Amino acid sequence: MTEYTVEFVGTGETITCSDTETILSRCLEEGIAQEYSCRVGMCLACSAEIVEGEVTQPAARGLTEEEAENYALTCMARPQSDLTLDRGKYPPSIESDLEAEGSSAGATADD
Repeated sequence: MTEYTVEFVGTGETITCSDTETILSRCLEEGIAQEYSCRVGMCLACSAEIVEGEVTQPAARGLTEEEAENYALTCMARPQSDLTLDRGKYPPSIESDLEAEGSSAGATADD
């Protein structure tokens, strides 16, 4: 078992996480408010952009292979190196969906 440091951008929060535990589980143990919902790698609520470092997350079914290179689902992700994560950052596929919802909601409100 190897221990890694996980630093969160803009919060000053840092945890130590082994390569056998998820980043979300360590956040919860440390009292860090990490957003989550399903805990099975599907909903993307716990998404974070990988600024630096590597994770393994074979069960992160909500991400495409390409997205999994740049984003971590903290409920599934286990560190493979020291990490810097930017929490609350979502992959382009979900960002596009959110923008579309916002523009259609705005159009409905103006009608």
